[in-house]
Amino acid sequence: MTASSYADYIPGVRRAPEIMSSVYVPETLTRAALDERMGTIVVQFGTNWCGWCRAAEPEIEQVFAMRPDVERIKVEDGSGRPLGRSFSIKLWPTLVFIKDGREIARVTRPQSRDVIAEALAQLS
Repeated sequence: MTASSYADYIPGVRRAPEIMSSVYVPETLTRAALDERMGTIVVQFGTNWCGWCRAAEPEIEQVFAMRPDVERIKVEDGSGRPLGRSFSIKLWPTLVFIKDGREIARVTRPQSRDVIAEALAQLS
């Protein structure tokens, strides 16, 4: 039994919910691959330790749960990372909405589900 699972068995103690359901992963895509890609995709730039990223994640997850047809890739960004630099990413999280290789919309540090949903609607 892991330490975190003990809380499940202690009366009156509730476990904290997971804040991020998936983690940001190091770059595996190139800008050229995204530019050539047909269809829709959202590239979410950030880091696993970023407070802004962690705070925005529940809102982002709720919106994307309603659109399982749109692929979302979480890319770990940072100094010297070519993909983030090619999109001029300066703040996290930044979501770049891409359709048929072209950036359609961008949301930086989303404060509400509505802002994310509006950008996602532009992909239709």
